[in-house]
This record gives sequence, C-alpha cells and structure tokens, in this order.
Amino acid sequence: MDKPRYEFRTVNRILGEQPRLGPFPADQIVPWSAIALIMYMVVKGFMQQSWFATGIAIAWGWATWWTVSSNKAFFGKFVGTPRLSRGYKPFVSLVNPPRFEPKKKRKPKKRTLINSSNYRR
Repeated sequence: MDKPRYEFRTVNRILGEQPRLGPFPADQIVPWSAIALIMYMVVKGFMQQSWFATGIAIAWGWATWWTVSSNKAFFGKFVGTPRLSRGYKPFVSLVNPPRFEPKKKRKPKKRTLINSSNYRR
C-alpha cells in the first residue's frame, strides 16, 4: 500500500500577499491619483506646458512618492515614541514578589540619666 502523503496544497496563492492593482501596490493608487491631478493643474493648467512635460512631471512625482513611502522605511521614522516619566512606586517583580514577614518588635534601649555627680571636676 501507498503511504499517505501529507503535503500542503496551495489553494489561493494570493493569500498573504500585498494587495495590488495590476503591477501597482493598492496603497499607492490614491496618492498617485492626487499627484497626477496636482501635477496636471500645475504643469498643464498653470504653466501651459505640453502633455509630454506634464507626463514627465507626473512620472517624477509618482517615482518620488513610491521611493519615499515604500516599505515604511521613510515614514516609519515619524512614529511617535512613548513618553517616559518617573514613577513614585518601587518596582515589584510579578515573577518573584517579595515575601512580607512580620517585623519583630525591637527592645527599647535602656536610657541612663546623666547626673552631674558622674562627672569629675
């Protein structure tokens, strides 16, 4: 008899992948649309340049945005760090908590009164 084979079979290769729209990452679609609209208004509308210059400006904006925002390497620098402050309670370990033993009563020290007769003159 054949031994049963326990191999995993890939059902959906897309699972676990970054969402894409064709070759472009899905998280870049909205920023690229905004860049294209702004570049069109500035280069074609305001500066009255050709479509070629507008296309070059849009491609430059897209490439810059993709470089700056890829893999969160650039924008990850701007994540806020937690604010550290000093506490007023001492550290108590949760793993090894201190054992509180009842304190023994201390015997009071005997006090002696000092008389002037005890001193030599």
